[in-house]
Amino acid sequence: MLTEKEKAFISYWETRRIPYSSFGSKLIRGLPMASLFGLPILFFLLAIYLYFPEWYAKVSAAPGSILAAVAGVFIAIFFFSFFRMHFMWEMNEQAYQELKKKSHAA
Repeated sequence: MLTEKEKAFISYWETRRIPYSSFGSKLIRGLPMASLFGLPILFFLLAIYLYFPEWYAKVSAAPGSILAAVAGVFIAIFFFSFFRMHFMWEMNEQAYQELKKKSHAA
C-alpha cells in the first residue's frame, strides 16, 4: 500500500515527466544552480582584468586567454546545468517506476 506522500509524488511526476524530459527544459531549469558556481569565476576574472591590469598582463601570455577562460566557464555552466537536471530527472523517473510497480503489486 502506498502512503499519501508516495501517491502525491506519483501524481506530481505524471504531470511533469514528459515536459521535464526535453533537452531545453533540463538546460533552462538547471541554469540558476549552475550559474551560482560559474558566475563568481567570471566576476573574479573581470575583477583581475579591471583592478590589477599589470598582474593580468604578466599572467596571460596569450592575447586571447581571457576569452578562452570565459568560453570554458560558459561550457562548464551549460554542462553542469544539463547533467544535473538530467540526473534529477532520472532519479525521479526511477522512483516513479518503482512506486508504480509497488502500486500494481498491492
